[in-house]
Amino acid sequence: MNTTTDTASRAAALFVSTVSMFDRVTDARVVAAIDEALWMHGGSQGCAAEVAQAYGDHPETAAPRMRWARRVVERLDAPCLVAA
Repeated sequence: MNTTTDTASRAAALFVSTVSMFDRVTDARVVAAIDEALWMHGGSQGCAAEVAQAYGDHPETAAPRMRWARRVVERLDAPCLVAA
């Protein structure tokens, strides 16, 4: 799987956001949470630093959360295929 830098940055922001991986949230809420996390953590580098700390402190929960964040962001980035 090829992850672009933008996708990885957005996944890191979602990872550090307040959105729970167990909540059912709208795409708009996910986008807002990503924007908020980027602002709160000083951009993508700040989010990446928080992700790294989470992996050091709680690797057992960090890995599943990052897999979830990547899936959500990749779904948002996926082209919409509508049958005609």
